Amino acid sequence: MSANKKLYDEIFRLLYEHHKWFSESLPLIASENVPSPGVREALASDLGNRYAEGWPGERVYAGCTYIDQIELLAIETAKRLFSCEFVDVRPVSGVCANLAIYTAFTLPGDYMICLSIPCGGHISTGKMELGGTAGAVHGLKIEYFPFNYEEMNIDVDLTKKKVEELEKNGVKIKLAMFGGSVLLFPQPLKELASFLKEKGMFVCYDAAHVIGLVAGKQFQDPLREGADAVTCSTHKTLFGPQGGMIMSYEKFAEKIKKAVFPGNVSNHHLHSVAAKAIALTEMLEFGEEYAAQIVKNSKAFAEALAEKGLKVLGEKNGFTKSHVVLVDITKYGLGGDLERKLEKANIICNRNLLPWDIKEGRHFANPGGLRFGVSEVTRLGMKENEMKEIAGFITDIIVRNKDVEEVKKKVIEFRKGYQKVHFCFEPTRGAHEYIRIR
Repeated sequence: MSANKKLYDEIFRLLYEHHKWFSESLPLIASENVPSPGVREALASDLGNRYAEGWPGERVYAGCTYIDQIELLAIETAKRLFSCEFVDVRPVSGVCANLAIYTAFTLPGDYMICLSIPCGGHISTGKMELGGTAGAVHGLKIEYFPFNYEEMNIDVDLTKKKVEELEKNGVKIKLAMFGGSVLLFPQPLKELASFLKEKGMFVCYDAAHVIGLVAGKQFQDPLREGADAVTCSTHKTLFGPQGGMIMSYEKFAEKIKKAVFPGNVSNHHLHSVAAKAIALTEMLEFGEEYAAQIVKNSKAFAEALAEKGLKVLGEKNGFTKSHVVLVDITKYGLGGDLERKLEKANIICNRNLLPWDIKEGRHFANPGGLRFGVSEVTRLGMKENEMKEIAGFITDIIVRNKDVEEVKKKVIEFRKGYQKVHFCFEPTRGAHEYIRIR
C-alpha cells in the first residue's frame, strides 16, 4: 500500500471515529445541531460542485435551471416561515450575513453599538483590536450596550443615556446590532428600536442562535419589534446546514443583495442552499413543537443544575427563555479546565466568558463560565426528565468530582436510547451515523 493510500485511509478512519464518538456522547454546544437525513442528502448532492453567482434568473453561469428553482423555493419558504418581505439565502455563514449588513448600511469609520463579547456579543461584532469582523474587516468603531448583570440583558435607560451623551460628544452611531452568542432572554428591542431609529440608526438583530426559536414562535419576533433586518446562522436552533441568511423588508432588498453579491460571496455553496430549503420545510412542519420542547428542556436543565449545586445565571428571570444555559463554575474551577474534563466523560460543551470575567482577570482560554445548549439533544428526542439526568452527569463531574471513566460509561449507556433525529419527515438513519458512499 502506498503512503498516499495510507494517508487517504487514515482520514476516513478519523471521520468514522468522530461519528462513533458523537453517537456515544451528549452534544451540548449551543451553536451546534444535528441535521436530518434529508439535509445530509442535499449536502451530498452535485450542487456542491456547481457555480451560480448572482440572483436566481440573473446568474453569471449557465447550468442553473434547477439550482434557480431550488433557491427560489428556499426564499419563498423562509418568507412564509418568518412572515417577511425579503430573504437572501446566499450568505455562507452568520458572520458573512453580518458583514453584508455592515457593507450595505455603513462605511468604514462609522460607529456601531452592540453587546460586548463577555456580555454575550459575537466576535463578528468585535472591535479591530480583538480581530472582530466589524472592526478588523469593515473598519467599524464599536460602542457597547450597557448591560445589567442581574437581568442578564441590555439596560434600556442606560442605553438611551449613553447614546445621548455620545451624540453630544459628536459621535453618531449608524448601526445598532442586537442579538449575539449568549441570549438567555429576549432583548428590549421593542423598547429601544424607535428611539434608535430617531437617532438615524439602522437596527439589525443577529438571531444566529435563536432563529429556530423565532421560527417556532418561542422567542421575540425581531421584525415585528422594530428591527430593519435579521441576520442568522442556519445550523443552531434552526437545524439546517452550516450557512447564513438575511431577512428584511423590500425597501432594503437591493442594498442587501448587492452587499451579498458581489460584496461578500462569489459562489454561495449551492448544496447548502438546497439543504437550507429542506430544513426550512422541516421547520414549517415541526418548528413550533420543536421550539416549545427546547424551551421546556432548557428550563428543566437549568433548574436541575441549580438544584444540584451549580450557580446558573439568570435566576431572577427563571434562568433562561432560550436554548442556552450559562453557568458560573468558579466555585469548582475554571471553564477551560472543566470543559476538558467533561469532554473526557463524553459531555461536549464549551467554556464561556462571563460578563465580569475580564474585570476579574480571567480570559477566554480559562474563563469563569460554561455554556450549554439543549437544541441537539432535543432533536435526539430527549425531554425534561432526560435533562435532569444529564444535569446529574455534569454535576457528578463538577460538583461531586466523581471518576470520569465511570461517568463516561453511564453517558454511553444513556445515549444508546437516543440515536434517531426527531422533528423531520424521514428519520431513517442514525443521527450521528457515518454514511459511506465510496
